[in-house]
Amino acid sequence: MCVVVTEVADGDGGALVRNLRRRGAPRVVVLTRRAARPELSILLAGGLRGAVASTTSPTLARAAAPTVAPPPLPELTAREVSVLKLVADGRTNRLIGEELGLSALTVKSHLARISRKLGTGDRAELVAISIRGGVLS
Repeated sequence: MCVVVTEVADGDGGALVRNLRRRGAPRVVVLTRRAARPELSILLAGGLRGAVASTTSPTLARAAAPTVAPPPLPELTAREVSVLKLVADGRTNRLIGEELGLSALTVKSHLARISRKLGTGDRAELVAISIRGGVLS
């Protein structure tokens, strides 16, 4: 499951972990625009599979080790990007196919091709890599 949160403010990480546990969400990746590094640590320590923030709080970012720019992403076709956007919205292959006028098998083929290009078969990780690489916003 991929959970998108606008911001994880101080103290929100623990509450988010508790809510996800209560709902029985076993494999979760949190995507957020802003979060403090301690909150990201709380999310990961709480059992989430991953947490990605496009920016961290400025005071913590200055004190942190320099970040390494992610490697450039391989080129994705417009159709592959449209499929990824719908994956990021949590849609199934069948629903993506219905929205784009494709069969679920064709959507599966697009996802396999995207997976080969990005080096992972995990839907949440595909979305996270695409967000970090600037393909999705």
